[in-house]
Amino acid sequence: MNKKNKGRKFSMKIGPRRLLFKSLVNNLLLHEKIKTTEAKAKELRSLAEQMITKAKKGDLSNRRLLAASLTPKMTKKIIEEIAPLYKDRQGGYTRIIKLGPRNSDGARMAIIELVK
Repeated sequence: MNKKNKGRKFSMKIGPRRLLFKSLVNNLLLHEKIKTTEAKAKELRSLAEQMITKAKKGDLSNRRLLAASLTPKMTKKIIEEIAPLYKDRQGGYTRIIKLGPRNSDGARMAIIELVK
């Protein structure tokens, strides 16, 4: 039986797509708010929320999983600063605010930010 593949491809191969989202997650955690296209924001939401959930658990295996996809500075920040803010929250760590279309190509833009 054929199963539907999860996620968007963005006309990229898997390697460049992974690097794109690795960079977006690092920037979201660093600045706590970034402006990107709506489709990228929707994909980024699931990755960021999974990482925050892993950081909330904070055991060794989850720290290593985070370190594999984040920079060392961001790994330390997410575990020590960001995760404690959400200890009582059961999900929904990010918010997407839709903006108007981009002037150059008409792509729908959005701001994705961490909920305080």
